[in-house]
Amino acid sequence: MSRRGTAEKKTAKFDPIYRNRVVNMLVNRILKHGKKSLAYKILYRAIKKIQQKTETNPLYVLRQAIGKVTPNIAVKARRVRGSTHQVPIEIEPRQGRVLAIRWLLGASRKRPGQNMAFKLSSELVDASKGKGGAVRKKEETRKMAEANRTFAHFR
Repeated sequence: MSRRGTAEKKTAKFDPIYRNRVVNMLVNRILKHGKKSLAYKILYRAIKKIQQKTETNPLYVLRQAIGKVTPNIAVKARRVRGSTHQVPIEIEPRQGRVLAIRWLLGASRKRPGQNMAFKLSSELVDASKGKGGAVRKKEETRKMAEANRTFAHFR
């Protein structure tokens, strides 16, 4: 008898200062070696830098950046008759948000700069304007899905 049941969806908790779930998701992805307090410091410094740069609500900039980076289509490798195809699949909004956060953090880690807070704030501001490494990653994914549209029937 199988012990597997339906997977329970976990709801993200709120962060202590801004009472925002997206901020808490971002902190959990920044986290390295279990040092959550350091992740909170990095993110809050980045938010402060965003407010200094743009002079607008930093949570609005964060939401806008995640919105511009969130994909709605991606490719998944499927093995069909001995060969592997990149099959385009539609992504749910929740998974798209997770991918957007992962891409934003990856692009900010690759940026040259002094510290992570500076790199993260720069990447978030660029992404909210439609530029930056994370937006480029989204465009590459969309182009790859468009190129492999012929394999869509393998879903």
